[in-house]
Amino acid sequence: MSFTNADILQIAMQQSSIDANCDAGDFLKAESVIVPSAVNPRARKYLSLPLDCHLISYGNNIVASVNEKYRALVTAYINRFPVEHCFETPNMHILNDELQKEDKRICFMAEYFLPDIHELKRLEHPYTTKLMRAEDFQTLYTPEWSNALCDKRPELDVLGVGAYDGNKLVGLAACSADCESMWQIGVDVLPAYRRQGVASALTSRLAFEILERGKVPFYCAAWSNIKSVRNAIRSGFRPAWVEMTAKDASFVEEMNF
Repeated sequence: MSFTNADILQIAMQQSSIDANCDAGDFLKAESVIVPSAVNPRARKYLSLPLDCHLISYGNNIVASVNEKYRALVTAYINRFPVEHCFETPNMHILNDELQKEDKRICFMAEYFLPDIHELKRLEHPYTTKLMRAEDFQTLYTPEWSNALCDKRPELDVLGVGAYDGNKLVGLAACSADCESMWQIGVDVLPAYRRQGVASALTSRLAFEILERGKVPFYCAAWSNIKSVRNAIRSGFRPAWVEMTAKDASFVEEMNF
């Protein structure tokens, strides 16, 4: 299947609308939109819906998918500051302070990347490359491959590209079928094999493989993970949207141990 950048962006917005319980066109509006969060079987598998406070922006506005209990405080917040400031400190503390009164806290903050068809290229690296499928991952759910594969949802890991130095796996990009139309890429390279273009070569190769299967690849990174963001850019991906999610305070505390 042949994709244009416009196709890819529309598919991503459509999936975000499923996740947020809104219309895809809401992300293109000038004003921000508040909608009730709801369970949807077509949402990304790792989202624990419904969510209390989930902010999404493709750059035009904010779509806030919320528990109705928090509609007023979230509305006041997103209407008070420019879109980009709502996703960063110091302004973010205002929202977090209000949520903490309800035993909630800001938990997840991430930037999402989509492939730019004009920038996506097949890149070279010095090792042998092998296309891998689910059956090849069975022994790889170990710490060194924890970004490429997810041991909590191994059934979603459907496709990968490995780099081999002889018989030794030294790099792995793999994708999880998080929803019907989009597969998420994660990548790991063993420390001794980094800075040789392995990560970007595997990421871009896997992106092509996903597109050829009629799915849209996407890539997620924390803003502070400079290595991961650089890999996304080198691999032909570009920033597309951001998300910020609140969770129970107990959930946040558990993650900190």
